Amino acid sequence: MISLLPDLSTLAASIPAPGGKQFHVGPLLIRAYALCMLAGIAAATWMTHRRWTRRGGDGELVLEVALWGSIAGVLGGRLYHVITSWNELGPEWWAPFAIWKGGLGIWGGITCGVLAGAWVVHRAGMSVPHFMDAAAPGIVLGQAIGRLGNWFNQELFGGPSNLPWALEVDPAYRPAGEADQATFHPTFAYEGLWNLATCAVLLYLGHRYRTRLRAPALFCLYVALYTLGRVFWELLRVDPSNHILGQRINFWVSLIVFAGAVVAFVMVQRRGPAHDADLPIRRPTRTA
Repeated sequence: MISLLPDLSTLAASIPAPGGKQFHVGPLLIRAYALCMLAGIAAATWMTHRRWTRRGGDGELVLEVALWGSIAGVLGGRLYHVITSWNELGPEWWAPFAIWKGGLGIWGGITCGVLAGAWVVHRAGMSVPHFMDAAAPGIVLGQAIGRLGNWFNQELFGGPSNLPWALEVDPAYRPAGEADQATFHPTFAYEGLWNLATCAVLLYLGHRYRTRLRAPALFCLYVALYTLGRVFWELLRVDPSNHILGQRINFWVSLIVFAGAVVAFVMVQRRGPAHDADLPIRRPTRTA
């Protein structure tokens, strides 16, 4: 059994590398990355459940959304990785399906997860925009927790750094040409902290301006804030990636999605008087 605990004696000088990324419980192989993902999903579900039920929504709907959204999210995340990082796949015919070898794109995961969740909410006759606003803080909280999995895998870090919070990386995981460098920018940690701050901002805005923000304005702000931070993390990361015009693909994706989220927020807020907090969460029915 491999210990997942790092050597904390080096914590004062840098973020230590984890002791391992997987362990056995009897015959079962448990991966720390998967545990982080499950913890993130659980946290997102818990927060969304609290916010949705406080508005009179059905808690069982949240659980159904979490189920189908998680399944669609994993499939979408893998599809995005296969499309954008095809050159990183193995030669085997089953390589695109080898999710146990790693490779999930957050863009495909969130997109497909949100679409699946929206379908479930719509089918239940509830307001999709209101549910999106209820879920936004929980989604970004789940992303923050899930990023811990990158620490256990020693992946998605930035260039070499001597900062006190730099990440120790074992030689086997260091980029080509950087074998003599021991510490790197922990970009996954930067993103995780940014996501936690985004969650706090969304909770504050949702409470302070609940009668002035029209649904799904809070979700638009979540997307805008997340992608704004992601633009900068992409400039620091050194893990393999395909490039367009000298920049990583996800840099351009972040920039485009950020602009789209800002435009969507403005358009949503310009739809007349607000007071969305006073509107029913059930989708309006059409009358003949």
